[in-house]
Amino acid sequence: MRITIIGYGMAGARLATLLAREHDVTVYGAEPHAAYNRILLSGLLAGAYQETDLALPASNVDLRLGVTAIDVDRVARTVDGEPYDALVLATGSRAIIPPIKGLTCDDGDLHPNVAAFRTLEDCRRILSATGSHPVVLGGGLLGVEAARGLAGRGPVTLVHGAPHLLERQLDPAGGAVLADTLAAMGITVRVDAQAVAYADGVLRLADGTELPADPLVVSCGVRAETTLAESIGLAVGRGVLVDDELRASDPDIYAIGDCAEHRNTVYGLVAPAWEQAAVLAGVLGEVAAARSSGARPGDGSSVRYTGSRLVTRLKAAGIDLAAMGHLDGEENLSFTDPSRGTYARLAITDGRLRGAILIGDNPTVGTITQLFDRRTPVPADRRSLLLGRISAAAAPAETPALMPDAAVVCRCNTVTKGDIVRCGGRTVPQIAERTNATTGCGGCTDAVRGIADWLSTVDPVMEEV
Repeated sequence: MRITIIGYGMAGARLATLLAREHDVTVYGAEPHAAYNRILLSGLLAGAYQETDLALPASNVDLRLGVTAIDVDRVARTVDGEPYDALVLATGSRAIIPPIKGLTCDDGDLHPNVAAFRTLEDCRRILSATGSHPVVLGGGLLGVEAARGLAGRGPVTLVHGAPHLLERQLDPAGGAVLADTLAAMGITVRVDAQAVAYADGVLRLADGTELPADPLVVSCGVRAETTLAESIGLAVGRGVLVDDELRASDPDIYAIGDCAEHRNTVYGLVAPAWEQAAVLAGVLGEVAAARSSGARPGDGSSVRYTGSRLVTRLKAAGIDLAAMGHLDGEENLSFTDPSRGTYARLAITDGRLRGAILIGDNPTVGTITQLFDRRTPVPADRRSLLLGRISAAAAPAETPALMPDAAVVCRCNTVTKGDIVRCGGRTVPQIAERTNATTGCGGCTDAVRGIADWLSTVDPVMEEV
């Protein structure tokens, strides 16, 4: 089947890899370079990674890079005059530039000292800036990542308009702990601060404060990139509207990743995007089989995307944060240790975890994430989770040998311990190549390395498989 993918970010690249063996795949990418891991861009700012470290695995597809003007004819089912059987939109999202005077020039381009934080080109722009007073505007997930990355090169100021950082993921207490953690890294945090103008390398706030800001990094959120979808008449809300088969309002067009809106949700995180890519690969496989047998595409389709359980992770140098679910449970428990930069909050309903916030070093983060993912009952001793003192009933395995095969090791790619054992790899690179573990946020690398070391000890014969 001829499948065309428009968008070569993390969602489009993953789908291309999954489809390349069975289908004739053409991929259009707006950026001039091959797919890369956006999650690691803050590490690039910090100098922890080189650009080559961000590269995602290449696929055997017809790749068209640097293409932004694309002609889609839904009636003829063609893209730039070439036919398709299925078209997938993976156009991602674009950075929001707030209407603050001075951020853009008369021609609409960003001021030379202003940069967004979304793409590899944005990072290059930031790193090429000659100023010595970086300011990050926006204290959401990307803004905190940008500030942490820049802090590896010197003092940074983080300006956020809301009352506390990461207000979508954290409560005020958690936001305060995160702010203290950042302050210890040389990041000055200003919350409840409204930016009103930028000129001559100075950011002016509503209270009259003027901050040297050269460069000024704008990280005020993202918006689903639906320009193409709208231009060809697809149904669009906050993203391209898709059903449980990730099919848009045209039966031959699908959407995944940041540009897709499924059941009133635009996820904007890599783990759901990769889950959608896996589901869509299955859907398209069934469509191809149905067409080859003469059946109507979609008849008897068994593959469905029903949504994702969101766990937001921020694991930069010196910051370990996890937030999940909703905090309006019947039971609400919290613990703060300012001296250690640790905060934990659990929301429990009907004996199951409804939501959680974990900041700092908490040894139960893996257990809590699994309780949330599996919707399994929490232990009777809630303190064991809250304080990091795990009871025997809730304790994770002390060694990989005791870890259950169903335990999720890599959340970004939903890779379990069993997947790692069965893949045959005995080194981290081998396991990454065969399962994609460690290729997302990288937060599971230590766990994967531990399993690899254990496997090499108990099954050395398999080392060269």
